[in-house]
Amino acid sequence: MTRTPAPPPERHRLSIRLVFDDSGMMGPGKAELLERIARCGSIAAAGREMGMSYKRAWMLIETLNAMFREPLVERVRGGPGGGGAELTPAGQEVLALYRAIVAEAEAAGQERLEAMRALLK
Repeated sequence: MTRTPAPPPERHRLSIRLVFDDSGMMGPGKAELLERIARCGSIAAAGREMGMSYKRAWMLIETLNAMFREPLVERVRGGPGGGGAELTPAGQEVLALYRAIVAEAEAAGQERLEAMRALLK
């Protein structure tokens, strides 16, 4: 019996969604949106990069802002290039905490993930 090798490891990853009872969720999509807003300085640009509408991106930000005691993203008004958005200190902290949780879970589960990969077609 010949086995086909498992797909390359980069195709497999751990995806973690944190569920906070009725308060909401934080997962890879919201984390990516926060990262892109931090980099682009714009909700619209971050949404475009992710293939989502401004309305959808803004709804996700409103959800995140409502979940936490302090807003994670704030609009920046005016200026020569127009307005934009930036992560607040709370937003930077939430994003860093989420990424740390994911990194720790990936490290802890690496051996079992490799074992599961070996069982794939």
